[in-house]
Formats: sequence, C-alpha cells, structure tokens
Amino acid sequence: MARIRGHDTGPEMAVRRHLHHLGYRYRLRYPLTGKPDLAFPRQRIAVFVHGCYWHRHGCGNTSTPKTRTDFWTAKFDRTVERDREVRAVLERRGWRVILLWECEIEADVSQATRELRSLLEQAKSDEPA
Repeated sequence: MARIRGHDTGPEMAVRRHLHHLGYRYRLRYPLTGKPDLAFPRQRIAVFVHGCYWHRHGCGNTSTPKTRTDFWTAKFDRTVERDREVRAVLERRGWRVILLWECEIEADVSQATRELRSLLEQAKSDEPA
C-alpha cells in the first residue's frame, strides 16, 4: 500500500502534459474540498483524475481482491460515497467538477480531456476583452 501514489500518477501526468502542451495553465494541489488533481481557479473548474480500481469505474480495471472481500467492499464503497460528497460540496460552492478516468486517459488523452477543453474555451470566450 505504501507504493500507491496520491498525486503525480501516470494518468495525471499525461493529462498535465497534454493540457500544458495546449497552452493551458492550472494549479496543483489547490486547497479545495477533496483536493482536486488540477484546478483552474479563475474558471472555477476542479479536475479529478480517478484510478478505475480505487474509484470503481466499472471497466476492466475494476476488480475486487479475493481475500477479505468484506473489508475491500466497504473500503471501495466509502471511496465512492466520498467522491459523491466532494462533488456535491464543490458544485454547491459554484465549481464545475470534471472527472477523468484512468482507462480513458490511457486510451486517448485528447479524447478524455475534450469536455474540459470545451469548458476552458467557453470560459476564455466569456472573458471581457
């Protein structure tokens, strides 16, 4: 368990490199509820890069250990519930929350970030000149 990273994971780094290459600048470890992986404070967008295994995406990367299944099921259920709570809190505070899944990023980072890029472009066009 000690080798499991909380930030700077492979999928997160891929998203960061892709967005930086496109010219977007973001904040890391911005002090918000839930500690989003990326934040765009001016546009009030919080981005979470979720691992399919821990956050239970339901894809092929989502499995449950064969031993201590009760423990792991409770742990995964609590993670999913916490994700819902964090999203609700941020949305009540006026933040838009974007979830990016590990499997989608690995398949095509450009496609996975399409919604985020659309929101950022929209925010850019809404700014006064």
